[in-house]
Amino acid sequence: MRNCLRNVLLISSWLSFFPLPNFAQHDQRSRILVIDGKAGQAAVVEIGGRAYVEIEGLTQITRGSLSFKADRIVLSLPTSNVNPPMADVPEPAHSPIVDSGLSREFMLAGIEEIATIREWASTLVYAIENGYPVTERWAADSRAQAAHDLTLAAAAASNESDRNALQLLTNEFEAAREWSNRLVHERKAMDTAKYAISDNALRDDPASQKIITCGHFLATMIGSGSFKDDPSCH
Repeated sequence: MRNCLRNVLLISSWLSFFPLPNFAQHDQRSRILVIDGKAGQAAVVEIGGRAYVEIEGLTQITRGSLSFKADRIVLSLPTSNVNPPMADVPEPAHSPIVDSGLSREFMLAGIEEIATIREWASTLVYAIENGYPVTERWAADSRAQAAHDLTLAAAAASNESDRNALQLLTNEFEAAREWSNRLVHERKAMDTAKYAISDNALRDDPASQKIITCGHFLATMIGSGSFKDDPSCH
């Protein structure tokens, strides 16, 4: 249709150089003219080996309108001719969504949970190493905050990578919870003197090392935006 409109404009230009009365001086005959699937009869004149169509017949075939303004002939085409409806484009076949990594919302929530667990653990270590009382109430408050942040991370998980990382975060929370409960019980039983053997006795404890290693791994993994696994978080 675009080529058709270009031809129509060229025809209009040619007609402005060759007024209608000149048609009588050349070979003129009526032919079937087809424009964009619409057929009709219009006078066609051959000049110098080229065919020119009579503009009024062209107007009828295209169902347009013709007007004369000063030294110009204006052919207006219907909107349906100028802008034909676009052909239906088939929808692409549905393909499985590729899980490209951790979502931004989960990354933010996950980093917050790691920071909460780290604060919970480091404060507990400091209290035990320095002989400060560690109460069930204090431990419960720290545990509740970490559980709350874990719930937010779970709500933010929106793809497979998020859910896999959430499982590791949950494992880290459970490890910290069991470790915290054990230390509170030992402190109550006055059984924390063994951690005074050396400055790093509590930090070198296997359970402490597991939590520290997993925490470092999770911080790096979530910060990278891509899910990875590590034995320390199992």
